[in-house]
Amino acid sequence: MNKRTFSLFSQSKLFITFNKKTVLNTANPPFFNRASQSCYSTGPLYTNHNNAAKTKTTQGVYGSTEVFNEDLCADNIQTVPLAYETHKYSDNSDELHSPLIVLHGLFGSKASNRTMARKLKETLKRNVYCLDLRNHGDSPHISRHDYPAMAADVERWIHDFGKSTFKKNKPIIVGHSMGAKCAMSVVLRKPNLCKMLCVIDNAPVATMPTIQFPRYVKQLLKIVHDPNVHTNKQCLEILDKVEKNPVVKNFLMTVLTKYKDPETGLIRYKSKIPLGILNDAITKGNISNWEFNSWIHRWNGPSLFIRGTKSSYCCDEYLVDVGRFFPNFEVFDIEGTHWVNTEKPDECASAITNFVERHEDL
Repeated sequence: MNKRTFSLFSQSKLFITFNKKTVLNTANPPFFNRASQSCYSTGPLYTNHNNAAKTKTTQGVYGSTEVFNEDLCADNIQTVPLAYETHKYSDNSDELHSPLIVLHGLFGSKASNRTMARKLKETLKRNVYCLDLRNHGDSPHISRHDYPAMAADVERWIHDFGKSTFKKNKPIIVGHSMGAKCAMSVVLRKPNLCKMLCVIDNAPVATMPTIQFPRYVKQLLKIVHDPNVHTNKQCLEILDKVEKNPVVKNFLMTVLTKYKDPETGLIRYKSKIPLGILNDAITKGNISNWEFNSWIHRWNGPSLFIRGTKSSYCCDEYLVDVGRFFPNFEVFDIEGTHWVNTEKPDECASAITNFVERHEDL
């Protein structure tokens, strides 16, 4: 396992520091310039990602062009109430310490990080809240599925639930994969809402939509639509055609639930989540996309990026982008794949605990 602390010194150079302080105070960086309110052009920011939001451009420093998509930080996005699970340490914990909010990845739920959450509850001695993001778990289904909307849901939950419990201590937000990009979106949209950010195996970059997740959807739909599938063994055999990792296959099985067919009386499977909506979001690039612009959006709070050593979701090449959005960040590598949160939950909890304890002492 390996920890490194980084600090952004300029847009082109990344310097490594070996202490807890950054080499430059980036609270008001000299190269940071917000877009004005004058609208010079309108149009899609990333047409290949199906984003038709209005944009504004102005001349930035170094001759660059800033792009301001006002819809990314809009407060009028339709939100849904999120289901959640509480891992309670004590009744008055939220008054004494910053609680943790944990967000799962695609096809996950509030149960996905349960082992890690229980560990964090004990090591940090505070309450941990695991949320179901929209179109997942017990949260409502809705056609829009992108990061501004998911972030708005989380912001609403913090406001509604936390207005009485989070008064003294801002929450620490933790996310894995899709949940990691959602967590990053929350702190960029609302910089004063959270105290710290912990990202597990993702980066603030737009990538090509992955081919693996649509394959998962295809096999899950086969299971749901096949009247001859009655056992978990049959389900796993179908999933085995696109995924060999038993951890991932068992994770995908959590999407399914059994029911008795009223016509035949036989056991069949149905999906807990709207596979059609999610497949549409995947193929359009909403899950792999990242629309925030580091010239406009930046968060200077303490940020931890945990990476699976066998994963490419947050490779070294993306660290410059990480630094542009989150100048005060650290990297911690754990032996594992993209699913390091479920493969090594104790190691992830230990890294987060160490990070939180060090920065709460500052």
